[in-house]
Amino acid sequence: MGRRLNVLVACEESQAITKEFRSLGHNAYSCDILPCSGGHPEWHIQGDAVEEAYSGKYDLMIAHPPCTYLAVSGARWMYNKDGSINQDRFEKQKEALFFVKQLLDAPIKHIAVENPVSVISSQIRKPDDIVQPWQFGDKATKTTCLWTKNLPLLDPTNIVGKGERTVFKSGKSHPKWYADALAKAKTPEERRTLRSKTFKGIAKAIAIQYSDYVEKQYYGEKA
Repeated sequence: MGRRLNVLVACEESQAITKEFRSLGHNAYSCDILPCSGGHPEWHIQGDAVEEAYSGKYDLMIAHPPCTYLAVSGARWMYNKDGSINQDRFEKQKEALFFVKQLLDAPIKHIAVENPVSVISSQIRKPDDIVQPWQFGDKATKTTCLWTKNLPLLDPTNIVGKGERTVFKSGKSHPKWYADALAKAKTPEERRTLRSKTFKGIAKAIAIQYSDYVEKQYYGEKA
């Protein structure tokens, strides 16, 4: 490692990516309005992610804005049964998109904003990178989009099978990890948390490849 980077992992209470950066020796901090569940409160800032992103402290930010009102999978809830716009959801989507724009515009040299397939693509811009867990050693499918600033595409590290799927009586199917998460969740909040799972392979690739790039390209140092 050439330089100890200051890294903000915004909207992360699990600390999955924070831990990967920390394992490389970087000063990484998770930030969320919720307390952390990753076991390292000393690495967690409980508060406003935008305020922290604009603090001028960081070299690199990875952000995970909540996808509840952004994901394409929830588009059906945008309309009422009579075909009219659900105004409450419409306003919440506007707020969510504004939050994303604030993160993308933060005064940090290197930024990656992560989300599933979402309206960010049509309302802000298309993602710069799209990856899957099975490209990084986890036998699972979860389309992960990355909107980046001054960061490279992620290189797959270990391509494996795409994992099992659970087929329901309706004929619809979900990746098994996702179906298991839905079955395990007792509340909508738990469902959102389990659904937003960051797979270890992708977290590790983000930490290694992004920090290596920042060190080499921005600081002119060997990783």
